[in-house]
Amino acid sequence: MKRLSIYFLVLFSLFSFGVNAENYPYRSDLLWVTTPDHTDWLYKTGEKAKVTVSVYEFGILQDNLEIAYKIGQDCLDPDDEGTVRLKDGKAEIVIGTMKKPGFRDCQMSVNISGKTHTHHIKVGFSPEKIVPYTQMPVDFKAFWKEALEEQAKLPLKPEVTFAPEYSSEKVDCYLVKLPCYRPGHSVYGYLTKPKEKGKYPVVVSPPGAGVKPMNPLKTMFYAESGFIRFDMEIHGINPSLDANTYKDISRTFGDHYPNGYLANGIQDKDTYYMKKVYMACVRAVDYLCSLPEWDGKNVFAQGGSQGGALAIIVTALDSRINGCIANHPALSDMAGYVGKGVTGGYPHFGRKYKGITLTPEVIRTLSYYDVVNFARIVTVPVFLTWGYNDNVCPPTTSYAVYNVITSPKEALITPINEHWTSDNTRYVQRDWIKKTPEIKNQDTYLFSWFFLLLFLI
Repeated sequence: MKRLSIYFLVLFSLFSFGVNAENYPYRSDLLWVTTPDHTDWLYKTGEKAKVTVSVYEFGILQDNLEIAYKIGQDCLDPDDEGTVRLKDGKAEIVIGTMKKPGFRDCQMSVNISGKTHTHHIKVGFSPEKIVPYTQMPVDFKAFWKEALEEQAKLPLKPEVTFAPEYSSEKVDCYLVKLPCYRPGHSVYGYLTKPKEKGKYPVVVSPPGAGVKPMNPLKTMFYAESGFIRFDMEIHGINPSLDANTYKDISRTFGDHYPNGYLANGIQDKDTYYMKKVYMACVRAVDYLCSLPEWDGKNVFAQGGSQGGALAIIVTALDSRINGCIANHPALSDMAGYVGKGVTGGYPHFGRKYKGITLTPEVIRTLSYYDVVNFARIVTVPVFLTWGYNDNVCPPTTSYAVYNVITSPKEALITPINEHWTSDNTRYVQRDWIKKTPEIKNQDTYLFSWFFLLLFLI
């Protein structure tokens, strides 16, 4: 590990603006403050962990309340439970330990005025030693090489439409339709780029899970900072459709059922729906590298959750990419639950996902699509960030990805985060890209020319 940054919010400072923190119900009257006895929330295997709990209602420290708790391994069934009572505004819960590297989750509940309030906190035990359950197939690289060669035969003929509703005095936005995978298949995306003429680095950003509308305004700060960015959708559905239409499509195609896209064709690696998705991400890079405004050097992949997984995957598949930024990657160690006492990753096949059993056929298919195996072959710098309290993409599986990366890597860990990323972290990710030597040198070069011109004038 090159550098492991521990970046987490001080819990008492959270108290001052807790109503807006996404770990708590919006505008809740209740605030939990949970403090592990190790400030970084990490322990060695065999060490016992304890957490101190306080509860505030309307900003007033509560006392003599009974708190019920259940404790178990990350995203698995509880193996311990009990109650504690607040005394002088505090109570202590012994979380226990683990013999193998991983995380334990302490789930708490309290009843106030007839209403039950819940909270949880996860702590890790030697997580830097977590080893993924997923193994790499012998023909993994050959399988994807063949898929890439097949797609390369498909002409790149994008349909580009100016999107004035998302453009500004500094940024132009375009709705783009890209052919991908095989004839008749396509995906869409919004391209944003600086209005000012010049050569710029490019960023491909695959989406999080689901079937949902897109809003390129959320990431406009990339184009405003001198990047060309392509925010993708992956289903071939025009993102300019209204929200209600998207809801209808999502009910049919996006939910966790056997007909949902994440399970579509999962019995065979050649029929699995995600093959088209992975190829579409590479096709997006094809498009970005065809733009005359590309600087010819710098290509980055960035995303969160499913998008974080796809960012790592396209980085492994496409040698043009020279940097990857991902939040809490999904699609990690997806077959993990078949192992005894093993935490699996999103979409939680074999546990939360309805109608899908981890049969030998399904496990084999997933091994070709699991982000762990792509992370194993990434050769460029990676910047990964995740939280510990995440139940969607659990910290166990984020570490499973991070631990197998052998290229230069950095981690920004925000323990209190559930399945979200702060605005500040999003800007930190952009700034990580700007530290890339080629971009940094290019900025220095332009800066030097500016002062030379001033001197000549």
